[in-house]
Amino acid sequence: MSPSTEAQHAAENVAHAKKALGARMRDLRKRAGLTARELAAGAGWHESKCSRIQSGTTTPSDHDIRVWAYLCGAEDQITDLIAAARMVEGMYVEWKRLERGGIEHVQDSVRPLFERTRRFRFYQSWVVPGLLQTEDYTRAVLQTVVSLRDAPGEIEEAVAIRMERQKVLQSGRQSFAMLVEEWVLHTVLGDGEVLAGQLRQLLTSAFQPAVSFGVIPMRRPRGVGWPTESFAIYDEDRVAVELVSGSLTVTQPHEVQDYVTTYAELSRLAVVGGQARDLIISAIKALG
Repeated sequence: MSPSTEAQHAAENVAHAKKALGARMRDLRKRAGLTARELAAGAGWHESKCSRIQSGTTTPSDHDIRVWAYLCGAEDQITDLIAAARMVEGMYVEWKRLERGGIEHVQDSVRPLFERTRRFRFYQSWVVPGLLQTEDYTRAVLQTVVSLRDAPGEIEEAVAIRMERQKVLQSGRQSFAMLVEEWVLHTVLGDGEVLAGQLRQLLTSAFQPAVSFGVIPMRRPRGVGWPTESFAIYDEDRVAVELVSGSLTVTQPHEVQDYVTTYAELSRLAVVGGQARDLIISAIKALG
């Protein structure tokens, strides 16, 4: 998927969530028997503000929601509506906002999520999954990030955090399913020596007891398992999607299920076990 397509996909998800919230607000107003003009007058707003909220053009503030719900006699909906509005605001987080505190902050920020998740599902169409990366490969990935995004921070500290995170693979409480496109095994980051070291480590790290590792062959007919942006599914309630311009967090149940279904479709295309090992070995040999 091209960067422009990824950005469009992210924008569409955010717009959909805003419209869904706006529709809920509109339904409350209608059930209360109020026109948009009457609600705006009661709130002391211009009528256009009601229209922007209902259409999803504007995300209401906590105060807006409290006023709206009070005027509609729906105070019992306030907590849920505020949670939905905050989810909308948090869905799409630009990388630069995250990286403003340094790339090491980005690496450390996911620690609580990794500690509480029991079932991980990763699909990577760009790079080797982070939990299986070598230090040199991680360093090459982060150096590319710094170069492309002009991100601040200490690369070595970020590498150390990423390596420490890999201990989760030995927790004994969690399971890890990982899929990569075969071309990931041939994509050189750093240099050929870095990639070779990464591939050699994959022959052991990708086949640990807690890890299910699959490779989708390049010549496999795709069917519905179309290549897509890289994403991670955490249990059944959260998906993190990697985009060029930002990170998209998906928490709506029906959207999470879309990614669960996509992961299942991609899994059906993958080879595992000895066949996956053969593709890794073939990639090592191709380096010469």
